[in-house]
Amino acid sequence: MPIKKLALSMLICASALTPVHAVVTDKDIQNDHNTTDDIVTYGMGLKAQRYSPLTAINRDTVEEVRPVWAFSLGGEKQRGQESQPLVKDGVMYVTGSYSRVWAIDARTGEELWQYEARLPDGIMPCCDVINRGVALYDNLVIFGTLDAKLVALDKDTGKTVWKKKVEDYRAGYAITAAPIVVDGKVITGISGGEFGIVGKVYAYDAKSGKQLWVRPTVEGHMGYLWKDGKKTENGISGGAPGKTWPADLWKTGGAATWLGGTYDSDTGLLFFGTGNPAPWNSHLRPGDNYFSSSRLAIDPNTGKIVWHFQTTPHDGWDFDGVNELISFDYQENGKTVKAAATADRNGFFYVLNRENGDFIRGFPFVDKLNWAKGLDEKGRPIYIEENRPGSPAQSADGKQGAQVVARPAFLGGKNWMPMAYSKDTELFYVPSNEWEMDIWNEPTSYKKGAAYLGAGFTIKSVNEDFIGVLKAIDPKTGKTVWRYNNFSPLWGGVLTTGGGLVWTGNPEGYLMAFDDKTGEMVYKFQTGSGIVGSPVTWEMDGEQYISVLSGWGGAVPLWGGEVAKRVKHFNQGGTVWTFKLPKRYQQVAKN
Repeated sequence: MPIKKLALSMLICASALTPVHAVVTDKDIQNDHNTTDDIVTYGMGLKAQRYSPLTAINRDTVEEVRPVWAFSLGGEKQRGQESQPLVKDGVMYVTGSYSRVWAIDARTGEELWQYEARLPDGIMPCCDVINRGVALYDNLVIFGTLDAKLVALDKDTGKTVWKKKVEDYRAGYAITAAPIVVDGKVITGISGGEFGIVGKVYAYDAKSGKQLWVRPTVEGHMGYLWKDGKKTENGISGGAPGKTWPADLWKTGGAATWLGGTYDSDTGLLFFGTGNPAPWNSHLRPGDNYFSSSRLAIDPNTGKIVWHFQTTPHDGWDFDGVNELISFDYQENGKTVKAAATADRNGFFYVLNRENGDFIRGFPFVDKLNWAKGLDEKGRPIYIEENRPGSPAQSADGKQGAQVVARPAFLGGKNWMPMAYSKDTELFYVPSNEWEMDIWNEPTSYKKGAAYLGAGFTIKSVNEDFIGVLKAIDPKTGKTVWRYNNFSPLWGGVLTTGGGLVWTGNPEGYLMAFDDKTGEMVYKFQTGSGIVGSPVTWEMDGEQYISVLSGWGGAVPLWGGEVAKRVKHFNQGGTVWTFKLPKRYQQVAKN
């Protein structure tokens, strides 16, 4: 055979043996909630319902689920593994603490590549050195770092394609959330509300890293657009400076967008939540303090705020409004209601009209709260003013305001850990916590890069036998259909499936599955460290898999006060666990 033909033949054979890794398209991302052979978005779909239609692992077969591989993140950096895995073409992409990324062979658990960000010594993450995941687009793996950068890596090699500084980490900025990609734009929020930063939402061209727009989430700050490399003004958030803020407090107003966003293709709107106003001492900033502790609907093409809903106006308890806003539809009086739901840190569950932000209904989802009597007809809280921490200016020494007991504690009825929605049961599965806090205000002033709280606190458990509660909640009635009480706080995400199962993990280290209708625990596996990540499921080679990260950490052991003593003996870790059914059970389940 001539040499040229031999070489061509060998090349064709080699190509046939090499797996083809397709790029991730806008269509892939928009359809992620319907596909089962990959996971290309944080939330398993842009709406972040965290529902999979897969049924092979179900109430009848789940007891046969077993681990098939475990991948160690290695090293000494084993704390706070809050990542959600993504899977594309048999490759899993996960992040770990300290801004690290791995590509793993999803069949074998073998490492394909690793990227570790070079972090400066002066990073200031308030709530552990965590990262919640990557975004996939085209041939890129995109994630945020603790020194407030966005990094795009080649998904096949891990090599850096582009890197952008989003904000100055020395001012307290960081990125811990997984970015979201909408129509070729990679969109991210920012952390740092405890340092008096200004919250913002940012959009970049996903392929090139060129900035497209930025929208501040504190009233009074100018938004900007970039076109052909030119930066132009795009309107002041709220229309004018400081209408709901006193003096110049809006300039260091907080409202960090630290959990990232969701997207609804029906309305074409991006939904982002905002954190606490700065400082925590509410007596220094009378007014509603827009747009802190709110949900914002943003036009992803322009960065304009279309509507907002503020869950805790004039927040005095650190009740961030960042928790995910999940779009869903339901039938009422023969009509389809386009709704969105969120379980807020303040202890209320809200159902909104996602087209215009109007309040539909709200109800407590914790056993007891004492900072508000309830919600008015527009969803505004009816405050119990004597349970707002007092002003230091009214104290005898001017150093500490009146201390109060507030419930829930500032870590929230629900914190960052994502809930799930099942279209089969029409229930939300909400990881929640029952705790309270002693809280008091102190004098404070802003200094760049320094903590800007003006408050002190101690978190306490209110029950001897449990803190965490997983609840199945009907958003149409407010009824809790079932609940599971957990001794330590719940801090990991939830997954629900067409197999009638609800999956989550606990700090005690167990991956658990529950019957989605009754709440009966039907599966339990010890992973060796606390689970604070979000489980996922997908199908590969005709088999259903479950994966979750194990690695105790996050805000609870850092900020938990008396509660932290309850979990101080838990071991840190860093392992990706992957499970499936033996093939014989997979076949039985499908027949």
